[in-house]
Amino acid sequence: MKMPYSTLYNYVLLPIVYLLFQIVGLFNKKIKSGIDGRRNLFSELEKVVKKFKVGKKIIWFHSSSLGEFEQAKPIIEKLKSEKDVYVVVTFFSPSGYQNSKKYSFADYVTYIPFDTKKNAERFVEILKPDVVLFMRYDIWPNHVYQIKKQGIKLFLVDATLRRKTIRNVPLFFNFHKKLYNQFDKILTISKDDYESFTNFEVDLNKIEIAGDTRFDRVHQRSVISGTKKLLREDIFTNRKIIVAGSTWHEDEEILLPVFNKIVEHHKNVILIIAPHEPTIEYIEKIEAECKINTIRFSALNNYNNEQIIIVDSIGILMTLYYYSYIAFVGGSFKSNVHNVLEAAVYGVPVFYGPKIFNSQEAVTLSKIGGGKIIHNKKTFYRNISELLRNENSQKKLGELSKKFVLENTGATEKILNEVYKWI
Repeated sequence: MKMPYSTLYNYVLLPIVYLLFQIVGLFNKKIKSGIDGRRNLFSELEKVVKKFKVGKKIIWFHSSSLGEFEQAKPIIEKLKSEKDVYVVVTFFSPSGYQNSKKYSFADYVTYIPFDTKKNAERFVEILKPDVVLFMRYDIWPNHVYQIKKQGIKLFLVDATLRRKTIRNVPLFFNFHKKLYNQFDKILTISKDDYESFTNFEVDLNKIEIAGDTRFDRVHQRSVISGTKKLLREDIFTNRKIIVAGSTWHEDEEILLPVFNKIVEHHKNVILIIAPHEPTIEYIEKIEAECKINTIRFSALNNYNNEQIIIVDSIGILMTLYYYSYIAFVGGSFKSNVHNVLEAAVYGVPVFYGPKIFNSQEAVTLSKIGGGKIIHNKKTFYRNISELLRNENSQKKLGELSKKFVLENTGATEKILNEVYKWI
């Protein structure tokens, strides 16, 4: 690799990381599944590629994990609807791979091999993609080098780079400066990300602000969610629904006492709470902490006016937000807020705690008024009570939320316009 510190990366850092993975894999099922899943990677890839029609272009998308892949999906699905191409998807994370290996819009889903020179060269040589899109930030130097060595067009999409990053440290700066300049195009989420990349002296002709495909994805999913019927219609008769999504214990310590007080004055309110990890033990713990009658989502056929519904399954949260009058997004009292866009797209006020600086969307949403940062039980109770009494205020804040999402859609089309120049 013709860049500074390549010896350090290939002969010191990679062997240490590889050894750590092997050791930790002895005790961690997730890491072990990632190691095992790569054992026959090349032979399986060869079998798949041999079945591809000669002359039909291959587009390779790489994501670190499931969250980054959600950003790739609107690009892939629009691409497949408009062009006759093969799409190959790779993951670094076992959770991303396991949850996406049957993704219908991909012609093949696999792991990216461990980033040695030999592995990268072999992978790129077998696949021979025409265009490669790395999603967000998961960049593997040896794969980047091999892609460019073979003259393949390379994009960094939904690119994000914090101003305060370890990459700015002198030891790493020149390494990343040359790494980023390998890309034919870096399509950033925001102006701040654009400026962060310019600090690494990337050719300005290679950088462009395209926006965030997460907005496209949540809008796309919201349309589908509106056609699903997850809950019995009679549950909503003269009711207002608060949906609390991806909650942790720290969130519930604020949420549950507030709701217990709210129902004393608002008998027509229902709380649907979807814990981030809905294990049986965790659901039983929530039930024990509730002073109001509860029912599990899986038992709704027996619904009898319970005011708290506890979701004991995964994969339905975004559809549940469709029913909400007010939404609360969890993680915001623990460490990092979860996806606020999944709620905002439905045009409802979105509440969350103070730990939101991992999410520029949550910060912006609070500035424009569609989102509300709450710091304690008192302010949470006061704000929710106001919206339960005043439907005009609820609608006004909800309109701000939806407008924010809709005004930021369109990144998918901008990205594909760049990709189409090369296929």
